Amino acid sequence: MLDQFVPVREVRVSLWRRDWFWGLLLIVFVFVAYAQVFRADFIWDDESHLTQNACVIGPLGLREIWTTARAVYYPLVLSTFWTLHKFFGLNPFPYHLLNVLLHAASAVLLWSILRLLQIRGAWLGAALWALHPVMVQSVAWITELKNTQSCLFYLLSILCFLKWQNRSEGSAISGFQVERSTGSFSFKGFILSLVFFILATLSKPSVVMLPFVLALCIWWMRGKIRWHDMLTLTPFALISALASAWTIWEQKFHSHAIGPDWSQTFSERLIIASKAMWFYLGKLAWPHPLIFIYPRWSLDSSSVVAYLPLLAALAVLVALLLIQAKWSRALFFAAAYYFASLFPVLGIFTVFFFRYSFVSDHFQYLASMGPLALAGAGIAVLVQRFCVAPSKLAAGTDALQFPGNNIAVARSKMLSGCALCSVLLLILIFLTWRQTAEYRDLVTLYTATLENNPTCWLAHNNLGIVLLQRGRTSEALDHYEQALRINPDYAEAHNNLGSILLQRGRTSEALDHYEQALRINPDYAEAHNNLGNVLLRTGRTLEAIDQYKQALRINPNIAMLHSNLGAALGKMGRIPEAIEQLNAALRIDPNYIDAQNILTKLEAVQKRYQLRLSVESEK
Repeated sequence: MLDQFVPVREVRVSLWRRDWFWGLLLIVFVFVAYAQVFRADFIWDDESHLTQNACVIGPLGLREIWTTARAVYYPLVLSTFWTLHKFFGLNPFPYHLLNVLLHAASAVLLWSILRLLQIRGAWLGAALWALHPVMVQSVAWITELKNTQSCLFYLLSILCFLKWQNRSEGSAISGFQVERSTGSFSFKGFILSLVFFILATLSKPSVVMLPFVLALCIWWMRGKIRWHDMLTLTPFALISALASAWTIWEQKFHSHAIGPDWSQTFSERLIIASKAMWFYLGKLAWPHPLIFIYPRWSLDSSSVVAYLPLLAALAVLVALLLIQAKWSRALFFAAAYYFASLFPVLGIFTVFFFRYSFVSDHFQYLASMGPLALAGAGIAVLVQRFCVAPSKLAAGTDALQFPGNNIAVARSKMLSGCALCSVLLLILIFLTWRQTAEYRDLVTLYTATLENNPTCWLAHNNLGIVLLQRGRTSEALDHYEQALRINPDYAEAHNNLGSILLQRGRTSEALDHYEQALRINPDYAEAHNNLGNVLLRTGRTLEAIDQYKQALRINPNIAMLHSNLGAALGKMGRIPEAIEQLNAALRIDPNYIDAQNILTKLEAVQKRYQLRLSVESEK
């Protein structure tokens, strides 16, 4: 009797070994494609999220991350940064390594989910997503740990939910019948899915469409959605609603996404959304050029032509619903997933990044799984039909079952199909490897951006900052001026240009640019500080003190602001107030040399004054 079970055990061991092999191969491919990332530096926005974030590098910490708005809307990501900083400081390598590891793990999870959904070419679909160069922005940019970390929890939530559904329904998984499960184990699977969804939203709320995705998976597996399923998805929907409301509030009131850059009408937002959908599909089909910041579209809601992309998208979805065919069902599944996943970042809702561009590669990190999984399934079907000619694909796997005759011919054709797929993956690995080179450092990144988008005022300004730090003042000045020619209402460029002009002794011009920066953005703490410095230099000390105080009201956690205010107060003879501000600066940054030197001098002045008072009182 025992002999009857040996083949089953051997099959299970064989499948287990095969899965490990393909999983490790997928991870190796990812690491090869992203090999250049490990030598990359920090780039744009990494300073606000990590390298200059008071919650990560001090004086604030985990308590502020989880109890204040300083964490913006992804406290779990900042907690990850905080932990890495405690162990590795600001060495960029561990942060890049974690991003690549999370991306590789997500690729393996995606493969597992596609197999559970019994989608052909599951491994190839996962590999296409993992190795596609559009993903480079999310993986090579440390700030986009938001994407890679939230994606891991997002996929874990889907995987746990699908396994729970399969066990509850007694469905087949990977060719083996799973007995119907009840009780604590089934309930635990549901709870795990819910917990992973919460972790995903705490990493990045763009995963809020997960309840719809889960409903779509149920429809794909069973062909219908029952009332019981809707009740099951209710907790996910509630979490999604809370995260969505918080994100909308955060973008408007904390990120300050308010003003002419975000004042599009509803019809203009529809145009943006429809163009973005086709734009992202185009980049998946032909990933060239990939630009860190794409040109911002001009909108004309009065033009009928502007609505054609929207009408085309609606027509495709309706046609796929009406056509009763197996292929149309698969296309609808992929299209519905793609649209739902993109929905939060299509432009219907305000996103701060839309100030620079209405589209960005990192926005479609999750959404691209649908079209690329569909592409993998399509390639698998074509390989089966024209290159392999087997009787069928083994149920729930990527393994091929051959007919008894013409095995040698079938194997030869299969090798041809595998060779074609290998060439495709090698091309993607090369394109991704080449694209990662642009993320080596800030100069490389902004230079590449300006080559493809010369009107990118952000790139001009930020390249000017880097060049100024490297002592290339004239080049920096030129880039600031170009940024202002493109966008005269760019407060940061006015502030930066003012700083160079001040260095060159052109004080009145510097003063004018600082004032222009503050007219554009009254809550610009750095411009208030710089204006205060100019006023202090020109003898307008009381006005300078007012500017420093305004800067501190905006951001009280910058040591330099306290130090500058302390110095100005000391100049006015208000020694106790000055000492208080300098001590505040040293609490934020105990190694702030300028504050220590000023404090030492003022304390000496105070001691001499107190000594003189003591002598006079004795007389």
